[in-house]
Amino acid sequence: MPSPQKIIRNYLIIAGLYTLSASLIWGVNTLFLLDAGLDIAGVFIANAAFSAGMFIFEIPTGMLADTSGRRVSFLWSTAVLALGTLGYVGIAAIGGSLTLFIIMSVILGLGFTFYSGAVEAWLVDALNATGYDGKLDQIFARGAVVTGGAMLLGTVSGGFLGNINLALPFVGRALLLVIAFAVAYIAMHDIGYTPHKLTLSETPTAMKKLAQDSLTYGWGERPIRFLMLISIIQSGFLAWGFYAWPPYLLELLGQDAVWVAGLVSALIALSTMAGNALVEWFSRYCGKRTTLLLWAAAVQTIAIIALGFAGSFWIGVVLVLLMMGTTGVVGPVQQAFIHQIIPSEQRATIVSFNSMLASGGSTLGQSGLGAVAQSRSLAAGYVTGGVTTLLALPLLLLLRRLNDEADIIVGTAGKQAACAAQGMPEVTAVDPKTSHAVI
Repeated sequence: MPSPQKIIRNYLIIAGLYTLSASLIWGVNTLFLLDAGLDIAGVFIANAAFSAGMFIFEIPTGMLADTSGRRVSFLWSTAVLALGTLGYVGIAAIGGSLTLFIIMSVILGLGFTFYSGAVEAWLVDALNATGYDGKLDQIFARGAVVTGGAMLLGTVSGGFLGNINLALPFVGRALLLVIAFAVAYIAMHDIGYTPHKLTLSETPTAMKKLAQDSLTYGWGERPIRFLMLISIIQSGFLAWGFYAWPPYLLELLGQDAVWVAGLVSALIALSTMAGNALVEWFSRYCGKRTTLLLWAAAVQTIAIIALGFAGSFWIGVVLVLLMMGTTGVVGPVQQAFIHQIIPSEQRATIVSFNSMLASGGSTLGQSGLGAVAQSRSLAAGYVTGGVTTLLALPLLLLLRRLNDEADIIVGTAGKQAACAAQGMPEVTAVDPKTSHAVI
């Protein structure tokens, strides 16, 4: 049985390598599609198809992770993503149409659904099985710092490779995914969870149970329901906002410099890491998770709307960094909030269900805001998107009023809270069985 420290180390290596491979194209993806012949509306239709693919496949792949195992699910993710990424290069090389990009975007969405939920579920189950008694928030925040560093390296490298040829970051991503497959095959083994085979005849019953579990342990839990609604609203903008900033900032700059997109992507990685560090700092004082989520959501909304009115490149850069930096706070806090509530058996399923709803929001957001950008401007898209994110604030206030025990930043489920060390009353996490975790 490996130690908790080894499990955490393997988690950080796998998550970091996966993000490094994925992030190679994040700063140049929109520019690549525009160079391939798509207009701005076509770009966001292709990206919406990616989100739609995630929406369609989240639950089935979540079932795979909960039956065949988290390791198998991750290995499928790297393989499918490598295929889809090379498919993008091939379509661009033959002057492919929007239809072909849509098909390949759906395949990329499938690849990411194999990843979402699986690695988080593997980590939490393995830590619980080995007696880890620390704080999940800090592990997820540490993981976000590592993935932020990987994103920093990946986006800078992708930007400079793209300056040579916009296809090179995609080829590099495929090669790194092959390496990630090899590392996970050796280091990632299911601990604290026993995979079980699922026959074809059992699939309909399993799908029915999966849907029931999603409703019972996911949507049926009021805190998770609020978190899911918030995720739908915020994802509806953020997926579009992330892919819209490269052409928007280059428009403000007045130059077609691909390497600038790479450097800004690197700064985004640093701002995200800064947000992760805030989670680490605040968690030492046993604060409420909704406090961090409320402040982050408010700052994010202000930054998004202001970005739409930015009149210069440098003001735009600062606002983009502020907008994306808040995700560094929201991500690990929401992850820990959800994992504090859901049971081990349905862990990957519920996380996938949450991702599915977020993907649905992304699909609608990218399609709608892409149309706004095409008919009016990218700036108008930011203003419109920023106004929609205001809807998350009252939901966060309602979530806070629930006073759920999972709102308190404590250790892993069933463990004594670290708050006791600071003279505060001991608080244990909620037991859900009795009382009620980019292309």
